[in-house]
Amino acid sequence: MTQHNNLINGQWLAGNSYSPNLNPSNLADVIGHYTQGDAAQVDEAVQAARSAFVAWSVSGIQARADALDKIGNEILARKEELGTLLARRRQDPRRGHGRSHTRGQHLQIFRR
Repeated sequence: MTQHNNLINGQWLAGNSYSPNLNPSNLADVIGHYTQGDAAQVDEAVQAARSAFVAWSVSGIQARADALDKIGNEILARKEELGTLLARRRQDPRRGHGRSHTRGQHLQIFRR
């Protein structure tokens, strides 16, 4: 089963243990195992967020638009993967793929 770590300050960090993430529409379906951070990792993540906010708060509108565009492009590039996860959760393959595509488009629209 795939294990997923926490992204803190640009680095993927493992916690002390992993917990299963269950598909809410099928509790026998384990989507993956996600690391459980401890208090030190929470403090590190909060400090990283505070530091990042300083730069973000003084960034111009173009930098923010570029960030939204980059996120939207990534969602669109991964729409099959994301759509499959959404469809798995909803047990409806038709809706998941369309939703991931729409979300990527929304971010590209909001950047304007």
